[in-house]
Amino acid sequence: MPDPAVAALNSLLRNTSIDDDAEALQLAIAAIKSAKPGSADLITAQHAQVVALLKLDRFEDALGALAEGGKPLEEICVMEKAYALYKTGDLEGADAVLRESNVSSENRGLKHVAAQIAYRAERTEDAAEIYRELLGNQEGANFGEENDLRINLLASIAQLEWQGKGWAVPEEEKKTGREELEAFETAYNAACGSISRGDFAKAAVLLKRARDLCEASEDLSEEERKAELVPIMVQQAYVFIKLGKTEEAANLHKSIELSEVSDKSTKAILRSNQVILQAEKNPFLAARMSQSIPQITGNDRFFEYQASAFQRNEYTLDLKSQKFPGVERRTFGFLSEASLPTISSPECDLGVFSAAALSELKTGKEALQSILPYLKKRPKDLGLLLTVIQLYIQLQNPGVALQLLESFFEKLEKDKSTDRSDVRFAPGLVALAISLYRSQNQRTALRKELAKAAAHWQKQAPASATGSGNRLIREAGIELLRSSNPEDLAAAGEAFNYLVTAQPGDRTAKAGLIASFATSDFEKVKPYLDILPPVEKLTAGVDVESLLSAGVATLANKETAQQSSKKRSLEEATADEKEKKQAPQQPASKKRRRKLPKDYDPEKKPDPERWLPLRDRSSYRPKGKKGKKRAMESTQGGPVKGEDQEMLELAGGAGSVKVEKAGGGGGGNKKKRKGKK
Repeated sequence: MPDPAVAALNSLLRNTSIDDDAEALQLAIAAIKSAKPGSADLITAQHAQVVALLKLDRFEDALGALAEGGKPLEEICVMEKAYALYKTGDLEGADAVLRESNVSSENRGLKHVAAQIAYRAERTEDAAEIYRELLGNQEGANFGEENDLRINLLASIAQLEWQGKGWAVPEEEKKTGREELEAFETAYNAACGSISRGDFAKAAVLLKRARDLCEASEDLSEEERKAELVPIMVQQAYVFIKLGKTEEAANLHKSIELSEVSDKSTKAILRSNQVILQAEKNPFLAARMSQSIPQITGNDRFFEYQASAFQRNEYTLDLKSQKFPGVERRTFGFLSEASLPTISSPECDLGVFSAAALSELKTGKEALQSILPYLKKRPKDLGLLLTVIQLYIQLQNPGVALQLLESFFEKLEKDKSTDRSDVRFAPGLVALAISLYRSQNQRTALRKELAKAAAHWQKQAPASATGSGNRLIREAGIELLRSSNPEDLAAAGEAFNYLVTAQPGDRTAKAGLIASFATSDFEKVKPYLDILPPVEKLTAGVDVESLLSAGVATLANKETAQQSSKKRSLEEATADEKEKKQAPQQPASKKRRRKLPKDYDPEKKPDPERWLPLRDRSSYRPKGKKGKKRAMESTQGGPVKGEDQEMLELAGGAGSVKVEKAGGGGGGNKKKRKGKK
């Protein structure tokens, strides 16, 4: 006769309408106590206990129950153990459980767990690949699983973009379809993808759609709706900040109660964005507010790109607060422990902040004077080097910037101790070199650099549609195809051949391959000639007869060109003469008669002083006594007064008489001055 507890448990397991996980846990514990050791009923009860603990989010207790059950229980609870380890933050342990298990890879549950572990461990490419595989094969899928897979795939795509791996995302997956607008989860993740690509206007539209759908959802309780709205609103505020709408962002922040946010990472992001808005007004107060941002550990910890953003915000606030020595000391400490050179974004950011602290936020020549001595001491600091290059470009001196970059490349190529080819041929650095070469009009060096970079990325990994160097290889092939040098054309052909292998349906790569080898190796391009449009299609709209009647342009030699030019000049001269003879003669223009005064007398001599002002003429006679006096005092021929003489005008304008002052007498008549002596 079966044990009553085991029978009750079996009845509970068969009843799929039971949602009380606590009751299931109690029945499982009772069945474990009454079951015989080593029996099948005991294993079933222990399995039920583990599942109930997982549903109650008691992951540590679930791991303890698995340990008590021993190896027999762990063999049938592979997915449960991996999931419990994943939720407790032990990603390496969870991944090891999946690798060591002998469970068939066709188990959809295990694939879901494996994708989640890869996503949280920032192996996003693996996670996206698993989600694509599950979406492509719906055999054995549960109801509603397709929607969950699409949500998780959109999250993985956004994560790849944030990690700087947009090349791993197919172009068709970057487009937003109608399916993404049907649920608030898909609309939200599609908005995150737009944010990661810098398309904030589109992200604002998608976030508004996600918020409207979430508020109108009837499947959520009031508490669940509030919990789902918080990350949407936080992301909306961030987009408003990026669009320059700071008032709208501040209003959104005020509408969110920080105490009601349960997710730790969301709460920290919200607090950080509030600090950023405050930093525009008072950086010192913002620096103090930043100390209240909680530190998150465990499974809720930030992804690397999020942690890097928090670090940048912290250093920015310190720089605005003029804490230059502290920023330099901390950045130098981190960089001294890092393996340089590296193209990792956090390390490069540290080099930039170090340069800003060294120059005390100065620009131009003053900043260069402060940074250049440290660049000699830290030649492998890529962030510091890029800052110096940027300063030289701003000073309209790209030649020196190019010399610094070339010197850095030479050092990497000569260093045989470690392989730094990933830094030497990083697409960003190659693009910078190409831009500088183009500004200096150095086409030969430009194509040489592209050929070396394309050859490097072709050797890195087998041809793949999502290869990290595909975009660089394509641009290198297009540029090398413009050259007439056989070596450049051969390098272009190899680049396009690699792309054709990676993407057999790429018509552009096939056309480039044909153009590269058409004159040197025709046998290699024969298989791809069918993609070219036929000649009849290209010439369908061409009128051959009109072209023939118009004549065909030919290249003439020097003698023929001289003769034709002489003949043309004679014909033009003859034509000009004919036009002159045939042209009607125009009447001669009449000469304009000059007008003369009515009283003009040709025999009378004109006054030679007619051009002088009236007062300067010899015939000028001022009216009145004052006028005559001023005329006599003038320096033009009139008497000049001395300091000790006066001029007395005679009546009737008869002239003037000099009047001398009488000599001074004794001092007896003088009055004494009052005051101090």
